[in-house]
This record gives sequence, structure tokens and C-alpha cells, in this order.
Amino acid sequence: MAGKGPAPKPSHLRQRQNKKAGAATLEVPLEKPKIPTLQNPDKRKFHRLTRAWWKRVWSSPMASEYLESDIDGLARLALLVDDYYKAPYKGKELMSEIRLQEARFGLSPVDRSRLQWEVAKGEEAERKRKPPKMQHPPATQDPRGILGVVE
Repeated sequence: MAGKGPAPKPSHLRQRQNKKAGAATLEVPLEKPKIPTLQNPDKRKFHRLTRAWWKRVWSSPMASEYLESDIDGLARLALLVDDYYKAPYKGKELMSEIRLQEARFGLSPVDRSRLQWEVAKGEEAERKRKPPKMQHPPATQDPRGILGVVE
């Protein structure tokens, strides 16, 4: 049954690392990254949520893996995202295309796992993952003292 047992060890403490050739650990940028200009081929006025999405994508740890040639693909995705924000109830086809295009760039946890990208966690995240310390009886007290015969 899922959820039983101890939490898994952090990946850096496991004995078997099983590293793959394309695996990468992505660091959260410490300084403000340079955000490329959002291409605008049809001179549209982008929705404010589209502009915020563009900034989040380029401020994310995944941006360190993007090449200059990826800017065009992300810009096309931004046009789809903009269409969605301007008419969110337009149809499932637009949402499915956005989902497919986001997968190419590792924009969800499942996609990052498929690309073998792991986002480096800070000390705060590691502390939250640690299981609570077990309460042990004092060393002088025999833990078997609570056991008895059942009739």
C-alpha cells in the first residue's frame, strides 16, 4: 500500500547513483537572469499573464539548459499561452497543444523527470523531507518491560 514505510533517502545519500548520460542537476539562479525579448510577429498586445509566464520560464532553473535555438520554440508556445489567456474556454485542442509544447521544455515535474533533470533543493526543502525523529526510551529502561502474557 502506498504511503507506508519511511520516506525515501535523498538522491545524494543513496548508495546506487545510476547516473545517466543526459542527467543534469539544475540550480536555482542566484542573480536575476537575462530574459530574452518575447517575439511578437503579429504585433499583438500580450496578456499580462503571458508576460508573467515568459518571465517565470526564463527565471526558472530550466532556463540554464535552454539553447539560443530554443527561444523560437518558447516564443511559439508563448503565442499559444497568450491565445489561451485571452479566451480560456476556447477549446481543449489549444490546451492539449500547450501541454505537448510545455513537455518539450521540461515545464512540469513529470517532464523534468523524463528529461532526467533534477532541480537542486535548498536546505529548507531537505529539512522538510526528513522524517521526524523517533522517540526512544531511555537506555536504562528495558523496552520489553511493557510486554506481558495474554490469556
